Amino acid sequence: MSTVLVSGLINIETTLRVDQFPIPYFPVTYPFHQINTTVAGVGFNISKALATLGNQVQLLSIIGSDFYSDIIRQTYNQLGLSEVGILSLVEKTAQSIVLYDSQGNRQIYTDLKDIQDQTYPAQTFEEKSAGCDICVLSNINFSRPLLPLAKARNIPIACDVHAIRDLEDAYNRDFIQYADILFCSHENLAFAPQELIRQLWSRFQTPLCVIGLGAEGALLGIRQQQKLEHFPIVSTRPIVNTIGAGDALFSAFLDGFLQGLSPQKSLERAMLFASYKIGARGAAEGFLTQIELDDLVLKLNSFHQP
Repeated sequence: MSTVLVSGLINIETTLRVDQFPIPYFPVTYPFHQINTTVAGVGFNISKALATLGNQVQLLSIIGSDFYSDIIRQTYNQLGLSEVGILSLVEKTAQSIVLYDSQGNRQIYTDLKDIQDQTYPAQTFEEKSAGCDICVLSNINFSRPLLPLAKARNIPIACDVHAIRDLEDAYNRDFIQYADILFCSHENLAFAPQELIRQLWSRFQTPLCVIGLGAEGALLGIRQQQKLEHFPIVSTRPIVNTIGAGDALFSAFLDGFLQGLSPQKSLERAMLFASYKIGARGAAEGFLTQIELDDLVLKLNSFHQP
């Protein structure tokens, strides 16, 4: 079991299944059992996934002092984790609405409220990061000042910058620069994913990089070996909603890597974890336990071998 510090967003997520995109106008409809509200957000998703896989997690996040606060804390405590690092520093908790269809397409509306203007207390980070094997610092503003603090303590840093265009991305530059393990998506890239990894090696000496390729799988870059390796997508059950797939892939990769698995084995295993996860509706739902994932690996061991 590894000890992981996670700094990231918690929000209240409402999902709604729709018949199609674009959505035609109508004044009212009654989609029985198709509207679902849960606690989610990148920080919560990653924490829950890592905890479900058997890791000890310290989550640092900022939420509101509204009635959602008690719901969030109760939900987090039910995972068997301490909510001491979850601070009510703003009036209102962030919220999101996710529309999705039967084809796996989605449209996300995220209201961060005043979260982006907040600073997380450095002293709390110092206390909670003691003894951690890795710091997972998501690309929310309150994680930014924690990057040099983690680096100063020689704690490995993992970041997911999601959909960037290139390495000149002003918002994500700090996260890209500090990350020892970097995840991102191919969706908005201005050039081939392979070129992005080569640039990361050259400019920032990033040891490990994974680029999610959607239906095409994922691309792994290992700097020490100067190796690029493509991993095709894996199907484990019907897709319901792809929201949170990237968080699941990121979390399970880190779990495997912290166990001492090779980057290749870690990614193979993570792709199974993420594939199973998207058979659920919400971003923080559908996570396999360690035993369940190991069983799935044994059953579906015929895909890519390094």
